[in-house]
Amino acid sequence: MRTSTRSSGATARARGGRYGARAIELGMLNRRLGYFVRRLQVWIFQDFISRLAAIDISPAQFSVLAVIDANEGLSQSELAATLGIERARLVRLLHRLEQRALLRRLPSSADGRRHALRLTREGERVLARAKVLSDRHEDELVRRLGAERYRMLLEMLRDV
Repeated sequence: MRTSTRSSGATARARGGRYGARAIELGMLNRRLGYFVRRLQVWIFQDFISRLAAIDISPAQFSVLAVIDANEGLSQSELAATLGIERARLVRLLHRLEQRALLRRLPSSADGRRHALRLTREGERVLARAKVLSDRHEDELVRRLGAERYRMLLEMLRDV
């Protein structure tokens, strides 16, 4: 048995650039949160990636720099756990940032087996520029979603 979703009014325009392309019904996808979260996530990342490209920083690198900036002396394992990044991937990320002289891995004074992560002056400078670009990105999200929906979505997702 087929269930109609036309009453919801949500449709997708066919791609291909033709004016007046027919509206495509989303069917059961209209009732799938994951579908719409994924669509939003794709738009968010495309916009964010394009904004950060001007300073050659990826969203993952931005996250790493921002968390280190907020928690100077953080260990690699703490950073990996906080951001949900696999340790091997994080090591490669840190290596690239270190090669660009954006951060330093220093022996921890508390535990010689750990590295304490710190931004360099250049890392602070690049992060300051990235924050400006990130703010512009967030402003665009607020514009597209509306301030109240943006605030509600942010609050809901923080709790997940």
